[in-house]
Amino acid sequence: MCLAIPLKIIELNGKEAVGESMGMRRKLRVDFIDKPQLGDYVIVHAGFAIERLSERQALEDLEAWENVRHAL
Repeated sequence: MCLAIPLKIIELNGKEAVGESMGMRRKLRVDFIDKPQLGDYVIVHAGFAIERLSERQALEDLEAWENVRHAL
């Protein structure tokens, strides 16, 4: 099973992007996302964005991750 943290696209250059979440930045590819835009939230697997999330869903997921982080 793979657990993923939503990343917000903060840089976009063609099919290459940088995503940010919880103070972490990661380079990724957006080949599988239709018309990616700055500010989109995505789930990444093996360096590729595989799904776009609504902002509401992404923020709910990030809140859950923060709760886990503080519980440890």
